[in-house]
Amino acid sequence: MTLPLSPPVLPMLAKSVAAVPEQPDDGPGWVYEPKWDGFRAVVFRDGDDVRIDSRNSRPMQRYFPEVVEAVKAALPERCVVDGEIVLARPGADGGAAHLDFDALGQRIHPAASRVGLLAQETPASLVVFDLLALDDDDLTSRPLTERLTLLDGLGLRGPQVHATPRTTDAEVARDWFETFEGAGLDGVVAKPADAPYQPNKRAMLKIKHARTADVVLAGFRLHKTSTSERPLVGSLLLGLYRDEPDREDGAVGPQLQFVGVAASFPAARRAALHAELSPLAVEPGTPEGAEHPWADWQDPAVADGSAGERRPGAQSRWSAGKDLTFTPLRIERVLEVGYDHMEGARFRHTAQFKRWRPDRDPGSCTYEQLAEPVGYDLGSLLPGAPGTA
Repeated sequence: MTLPLSPPVLPMLAKSVAAVPEQPDDGPGWVYEPKWDGFRAVVFRDGDDVRIDSRNSRPMQRYFPEVVEAVKAALPERCVVDGEIVLARPGADGGAAHLDFDALGQRIHPAASRVGLLAQETPASLVVFDLLALDDDDLTSRPLTERLTLLDGLGLRGPQVHATPRTTDAEVARDWFETFEGAGLDGVVAKPADAPYQPNKRAMLKIKHARTADVVLAGFRLHKTSTSERPLVGSLLLGLYRDEPDREDGAVGPQLQFVGVAASFPAARRAALHAELSPLAVEPGTPEGAEHPWADWQDPAVADGSAGERRPGAQSRWSAGKDLTFTPLRIERVLEVGYDHMEGARFRHTAQFKRWRPDRDPGSCTYEQLAEPVGYDLGSLLPGAPGTA
């Protein structure tokens, strides 16, 4: 490639704030955009040569051949753009489309045949939110407003390459924060209008959804630095109850669904948690262990989700080489956690431990407590994109 910017170019990052910032009384202020829930992508195009780099500058083009072709059809011959690869899926029973991060993750697969099949069955799209280079011009030193004016001139309106919506009205951004979540978006980003592009710098602001839920503690994993002399808890395994067909007799009853983990504890807290929770441990193979709701976690067909329900304890393409075994615990403890939003039946990101809830019975911890975002038609944001029709 003979572009004015050569890979790798690390993307500009954002720091979290609690609310959408107001526009200043004077000065250039903020540009607000939806926060997309996909794979960050810095895309380089030089004629027929296309490279798509991840947030960590790892090439991703082999996993998204349909996006490569869409880039060739929609972007200028020589350019560098910053954006997000997303995957839209239609809602249940023909409902409004939404972003599907789990389906997007399935595209990171070593088999080219599998990638090719998924590219046809569940094609991804590229949402562009910044223009870093065009022809022979490096634009990164120019103010954001100038870069966006040039981006608008590219006419990126789909069906697979779109320019992201944006506004300078804080009230509109707050409305987006509430309504766009129903389409699977992650929040809102605020960018300084007069700033240059700053690779690997947290020069933007991100406002994400924050909620709490009371969840069941079903087990823990040891921390990677844990030793026999000083055992440390790495993460707490969390569950919520919902009615599901019983695997054996077809009856309907409450099943404990794995919803994610809580982690990020100081070392002293990890040691204290191990001492506190170890008395609740149950041994697999014992009668008590057999009664644990995840007693079959060692069965890979169950643990990897192929039996229709995600369980902890199995390897995946994201966790290859990691020790994912865990210590099952008696179902007695309830804790309150903070989370941003759901991805299907699970927390999209690691949950944050808030407090123990000794006043709650584990059986009362169900999905019904979770806040449901207002539905939103993703097709209004990505007109014509695959999966939105």
